[in-house]
Amino acid sequence: MKVLTVNLGRPAPSPHSDGAGGLTGIGKHPSDAPVRVADPGPKGSGGSGLAGDSVCDLRHHGGSDQAVYAYAREELDAWERKLGRPLPDGAFGENLTTLGLTVSHARIGERWRIGDELVLEVTSGRIPCRTFAGHLGERSWERRFTQEGATGAYLRVIEPGTIRSGDPVEVVYTPGHEITAALEFRAMTTERELLPRLLDAGEALHTEALHAARAYVAERGSAT
Repeated sequence: MKVLTVNLGRPAPSPHSDGAGGLTGIGKHPSDAPVRVADPGPKGSGGSGLAGDSVCDLRHHGGSDQAVYAYAREELDAWERKLGRPLPDGAFGENLTTLGLTVSHARIGERWRIGDELVLEVTSGRIPCRTFAGHLGERSWERRFTQEGATGAYLRVIEPGTIRSGDPVEVVYTPGHEITAALEFRAMTTERELLPRLLDAGEALHTEALHAARAYVAERGSAT
């Protein structure tokens, strides 16, 4: 298991972006140099966890629970076959393109050590937005990505560190529950009845998903 590439994005104009000045950092490319990764701070003020990586729409992207986005090379390869086009590392705006690692089906709270120092924790799947769809240029992309359910995973930084392309990945902790990034994604999008199950993941869950699950349970409880 390893990181094939560490990918960084620079601000670029996009008619699909809600970021400041109509800019987006979704266009990411592999870095040849080591990259420092640390907790960027709360959503709304904190951007990417990777030094040199741009997040332009701080309302919806970045912050502690979405400090790093990972996507498996194996799933990019599957999309290449479906779309009939090449998808280089970083094509989905992922910071980490991985190999040999279960990403979309990683459990919430699962921890990965990358290189000698960095430890990351899985928080959620990735919900597609119009910036993603515009960047990829595929019709009905948000619907198609949602139906496929190969979401990749957002991660928070537990221990900061410096990483580079090719670094090994070790799963150092796997929680006992069955709540994966893909299941969390389904609960937050197409299968809201799954929301109560997310509470099994506890505080490791992305803050927004945790609040949604608690609100769903409270509402249903008050209605019965």
